[in-house]
Amino acid sequence: MNDLSLYLGLLSCLAVAATVVGVTVTAGGPEGRPSSPAEGTGSGGGFDDEAAPPRRRLAVIVNPTKFADVAEVHAQVTQIATRHGWAPPLWMETTIEDPGTGQARRAIAEGVELVCPLGGDGTVRSVAAALIGTQTALGLLPAGTGNLLARNLGLPIDDLEDALVTALAGTDRRIDVGTLQVAHPDDTQDELKDYFFLVMAGVGFDAAVMSEANEDLKARVGWPAYIVSGLFNLNSPRFGADICLDDGPAFHRRVRSAVIGNVGKLQGGVELLPDAVADDGALDAVFIAPKGIIGWAAVAARILTKTRAGHNRVEHHQCRRIELKLGKEEPVQLDGDPVGPGGHLIFQVLPRQLTVRVP
Repeated sequence: MNDLSLYLGLLSCLAVAATVVGVTVTAGGPEGRPSSPAEGTGSGGGFDDEAAPPRRRLAVIVNPTKFADVAEVHAQVTQIATRHGWAPPLWMETTIEDPGTGQARRAIAEGVELVCPLGGDGTVRSVAAALIGTQTALGLLPAGTGNLLARNLGLPIDDLEDALVTALAGTDRRIDVGTLQVAHPDDTQDELKDYFFLVMAGVGFDAAVMSEANEDLKARVGWPAYIVSGLFNLNSPRFGADICLDDGPAFHRRVRSAVIGNVGKLQGGVELLPDAVADDGALDAVFIAPKGIIGWAAVAARILTKTRAGHNRVEHHQCRRIELKLGKEEPVQLDGDPVGPGGHLIFQVLPRQLTVRVP
């Protein structure tokens, strides 16, 4: 291979690494600081409490690591809410121990009609876990760099006020939720563990890239740290997987990565799963099996051109249930959050089990 072809191959590798791990690059993880929940006080003094109807109430669950001045953001959100006729929000912060699910359960118990996670995709997933199967709506506020669920639903992602007004005044849409049951190695439990995801789950290459990215480098340069990690993992070995879709017969593949999604769009409009729709009652899957630099370049070309047909390097499927039995444990991620290695994984869809506020 001459220098030019090698250079082009490396550029292709960078492109596909960014594409395949795009969902993991932008996750808002469980980082936080000790919680200091604070409710807005006051009811707009001077009104007759018996005559004035109760104002609608929302909860905002914020990942404090996303903001330099949380108090300023709290004041801004309160001002927007009250200006639109809502009561001051129930305000809670995520912690390392509880990245949002416990706070959302408290909000439901206190009777709010809308719960808004204010963080990355990981915060959204944690908060949504408490809302699945309820009538309480999820309002999406931008704080992470990805905001992938919001991007896929056509919600505002660049302006906090626009997003909050949409959550306050929008309409409700029921969307699907993905579930993962996974048996972890060295786990003493008899039953599989259950997890939820709203965007995408990944096994193999993309999960390894996310988990192995250097923390110091991420702090300095942001998402390009994942490209560096991806380059180190480009030549990772393929792994064997026995795959069963719905009630069909099992088939065997050797792949580098398996991505299962509820929605399919990444940053920059890249559609990793071009047929995925948030409320179609199905999961979309892509199995990626490149060989070397040339193979990764072919994968990048097929993804970027939205080619759907089967191929020995990129293979698309759509179904309601996917079972993977791996030859060895592989890293697993959900909406960018690592959940440890897994060897036996069952993905399923819960049709229209989550209410999201949309324009």
